[in-house]
Amino acid sequence: MVRRLMWLTIGFAAACVVGGYVRQVNLLIVAAAAVIIFIGSLLLNRKWKRLRSVAMIFLGIALGAGWFRIYDANYMAHARRLDEQVISLEAVASDYSYDTDYGIGVDAQVKLEGKTYDVRLYINDDVALKPGDGISGRFLLRYTNRVGEETYHRGNGVFLLGYPRGDTHIDFCEKTPLRFYPAVFRQKLIENIEDVFPSDTAAFAKALLLGERTDMDYETDTAFKVSGISHIIAVSGLHVSILFSLVYLLAGKRRVLTAFIGIPAVFLFAAVAGFTPSITRACLMQILVMLALLFDKEYDPPTALAFAALVMLAVQPMVITSASFQLSVGCMAGIFLFYDRIRNWLANLRFWGNWKGRTWKMRLKSWFCSGVAVTLSAQFFTTPLVAYYFGTVSLVGVVTNLLTLWAVSYTFYGIMAVCLLSMFWSWGAGGLAWLVSWLIRYVLVIAKTLARFPLAAVYTQSVYIVLWAVICYILMIAFLCLRKGQPHVLIACCGIGLCLALMLSWVEPLLNDVRMTVLNVGQGQCILLQADGKSYLIDCGGDSDDDAADLAAETLLSQGVTRLDGLILTHFDRDHAGGAAYLLSRVPADAVFVPENQEDLDLGDTPVVVQEDLTLRWADNELTVFAPVLSTSSNESGLSVLFSGGNCDILITGDMSTLGETLLLHEKRIPELTALVAGHHGSKSSTGQRLLEQTTPEYVFISVGDNSYGHPHPQVLERLERYGCAVFRTDRNGSIVFRR
Repeated sequence: MVRRLMWLTIGFAAACVVGGYVRQVNLLIVAAAAVIIFIGSLLLNRKWKRLRSVAMIFLGIALGAGWFRIYDANYMAHARRLDEQVISLEAVASDYSYDTDYGIGVDAQVKLEGKTYDVRLYINDDVALKPGDGISGRFLLRYTNRVGEETYHRGNGVFLLGYPRGDTHIDFCEKTPLRFYPAVFRQKLIENIEDVFPSDTAAFAKALLLGERTDMDYETDTAFKVSGISHIIAVSGLHVSILFSLVYLLAGKRRVLTAFIGIPAVFLFAAVAGFTPSITRACLMQILVMLALLFDKEYDPPTALAFAALVMLAVQPMVITSASFQLSVGCMAGIFLFYDRIRNWLANLRFWGNWKGRTWKMRLKSWFCSGVAVTLSAQFFTTPLVAYYFGTVSLVGVVTNLLTLWAVSYTFYGIMAVCLLSMFWSWGAGGLAWLVSWLIRYVLVIAKTLARFPLAAVYTQSVYIVLWAVICYILMIAFLCLRKGQPHVLIACCGIGLCLALMLSWVEPLLNDVRMTVLNVGQGQCILLQADGKSYLIDCGGDSDDDAADLAAETLLSQGVTRLDGLILTHFDRDHAGGAAYLLSRVPADAVFVPENQEDLDLGDTPVVVQEDLTLRWADNELTVFAPVLSTSSNESGLSVLFSGGNCDILITGDMSTLGETLLLHEKRIPELTALVAGHHGSKSSTGQRLLEQTTPEYVFISVGDNSYGHPHPQVLERLERYGCAVFRTDRNGSIVFRR
């Protein structure tokens, strides 16, 4: 009977997926069709018993579609109508503010037409806000669930972003409202951790206990992603289960005491962690565990997972679009479905011989089989999601989890003990933090060491890796359907397929005489030039420094390129150079070429400052880095690059204006071009008529993202059309690969 809830939830979730991702579908029609199929299934279920599950799925679809439609009409529709509207707002900060490039950002609550909305406001003032502070002023609102421009905010229930239009008034509160106390307590814990933990371990301690990753440096964050243990710094079921184990032991394993202590403790922990989708799911399931203990009832994990997911979807249907929710539910579903099968297969391998009893060998066997089984089963559904959202498939994740998860549990207990001790004995807390820090350092060393291994991870920037992953899942599904499937054959096929995919990924770029990749970094520029075995990257910046560096590094690593022949920064604006230092931490360069007035960037060994034209030659190729032709601004005093080779000429001018282009044409020898990268992301002040008239490029590539500058400008597009140029844009075409 209880398993019917699982099928109902599957249908409900499917309807929410349609509502969240497929806008053109009429949910009322979906609900009506599902009701008809549900009734038909009920009428036929006496003859075919399995139709009961089908009936419950379609009942869930009907309920989910109807509920999503009601939620959309009564809550989201008003937020949608406010998109691009400038209105006066009176909001209350619900969390502490954080610094941005142009001021601060803060999560807040605001009442609109009698409904309370969670909004994220960006304020130009350099001011620190705390929960309860009032914010008033005129704001431009943007809906976070636009078609084609969805953001991660929508999965967390934030449907509006606010940008100030005019002065913003702040009313600092004297007493924080009670509903914001969890945020205050969270901030207090963060401050305690920063006070007592050494500087090299404090960031990890905050991330492990609270999911606070803002101070985690790029190298560590990347190491966790590549080594496959990012889940330990995303507060989720692992942390709740560790907390429950502690409560269970402290309560002397008495079920009534465990429930009375554990339920408030787990709820408080979820509140302090911010009720993220993953922690909310884990909290609900753990409360069901304790209620089952309290009333001496059977606990069915799949039903508990279904209940938790259904409650969350009923409260906020758009949570279905949250990566945190999808990964959390997918992880648990994989464990429930495959853990026992994988563990039993591993335990029955001939490798173990006749190990029996309670010897250390049997303990080693149990630890290994359980660790590998839980990791592989959890990854069954999460690996495609991680590949889609983060572009990475870790190949060393099983090893990293085996080596670190035991330490993570003790570290979590230690951090909690430090926080409690710091409230009344700072010296003792400092001493304990010093001890716990050695466990943290152990985890960091393991993650960073394994992340440096060749092929620690593969990346979805390679279409061959994507194809390999799809084929592997087809083979796994076929294996699960076969009663006498051979795991050895499956493993061998996946391994051979990986080798083939890697070979194709590495060889295919070498087949082109010239290959230029204009990476889709948003509003920025990052261009990879490759010819005759050499790779040069021009600029590395975009909407996000981290994302630009990740995209560049993963594009290179997916081709087997572990070292650049050169990195050229046209100038130091963040949208061109913000990700350079991060990139070099993953893929070093033999040389870094920069203009004068170098910014404070960590670019490794002393970069080459280009004050005179510099020409690099290899095989039949020539790469010329032109020194700045003007010095009036950062845009004008930048470098420009001309590549000639393989019967192909490519010009990249950075953010140079039409005046700079004219001087460049006058002072340098610029041939007719095969390809041109439009200057300044398609600004009307660049890519001028004289440049187009004299170079007549066949192809023009515009590196551009969502922006408020009007790039690419209609005048530029009109000029390009007039000169017969084939135009490609990263905001519409994604990353662009040009081959000759």
